[in-house]
Amino acid sequence: MRPLRFALCPLALVAAHAVAQEATPTPSSPQACVGLDSDALRLACYDAAFGRKSDAQATATADATADYAELLRRDLDAKGKSGDTTAQNGLFKIDAGLDQAQANAGRGSLLDRRWELARDSKLGVFQLRGYKPLYLFPAFWTSSPNPSPHSPNPRDTATEPMQLQSTETKFQLSFKTKVWENIFGDNGDLWTAYTQDSHWQVYNADSSRPFRETNYEPEAMLVFRTNYSLGGWRGRLLGVSFDHQSNGRGDPLSRSWNRIIGSVGLDDGKWSLVLRPWWRIPDPRNNDDNPDISNYMGRGDATLVWHGDDGREFSLLARHSLRTGDESHGALQLDYSIPINGNFRGHLQIFRGYGESMIDYNHMATYIGLGISLLEWY
Repeated sequence: MRPLRFALCPLALVAAHAVAQEATPTPSSPQACVGLDSDALRLACYDAAFGRKSDAQATATADATADYAELLRRDLDAKGKSGDTTAQNGLFKIDAGLDQAQANAGRGSLLDRRWELARDSKLGVFQLRGYKPLYLFPAFWTSSPNPSPHSPNPRDTATEPMQLQSTETKFQLSFKTKVWENIFGDNGDLWTAYTQDSHWQVYNADSSRPFRETNYEPEAMLVFRTNYSLGGWRGRLLGVSFDHQSNGRGDPLSRSWNRIIGSVGLDDGKWSLVLRPWWRIPDPRNNDDNPDISNYMGRGDATLVWHGDDGREFSLLARHSLRTGDESHGALQLDYSIPINGNFRGHLQIFRGYGESMIDYNHMATYIGLGISLLEWY
């Protein structure tokens, strides 16, 4: 059992660190928490009184239990025994079989909170959940408005320039819901999602304050729980989705594409990383609004998110065409949000590159938005 002892050593270090960092003593009763003025301290006091573990502690325990179950399974398989027995050692007790322990790997982690990956995290179907951030930027400024959108398809090139201002308003709505749970045993969930973002020239009175661009993006996603280690990160998620994105306009301003998107998700404490390569489903050549869109909007992206204990969040999205030379284009987007009151958050967004919206898919510019958001990533 020496390999098992070595495997549990990191968990012991995590537990010792958590104890050393614990600032809230265990109260004698929940009533002892009432007098605390700080909301954060009062919540921590109640958690301690009722024995609730922090998400980090719960995740560490779930991961260590799953690792231990995997070691036991290998040992039992080697001996030709069943893995559905009760197993116990000095740290963990697995009462409902090894499968249940492994199915709860990652419970409480960032990606589990977002996608209900662990067996005991699932909330059932048709529960409306947040997907991408929901925000309103009263001030959204660009370094270079795009008055004459163009495309290699002649019918999708504007013939008359639009009168645009460099400052407008932008807002985004986004939600998802699970429509089929545990498709393959205790794994595999089917989600549907919808995202809409709009650019409103609200300060442009001379042009009657038009909506310059609105993008619509429905998706269907099949998501699986995974559990593996990679350079200190934990692989949590594997998915595939069908994605349609368009601006719902007629020629010459029509833009659209359909994609098959793969997803690989990893997290590490306060960090998560989601990698998404995709393949564009080709449109008929004579009916393609934007035949070169993959060389600008990219063939894949990566999103890195940091979530602080105090509710602050930082995300960095990078996408690229995965080509060189004249076909090498991409974009970076940084989002930073801080809690103000409850779900009300201050939000800053900075974008640099191609394709901030579909009508600007091949237009290079910098965009800065400042406003509020009502939904954090996690």
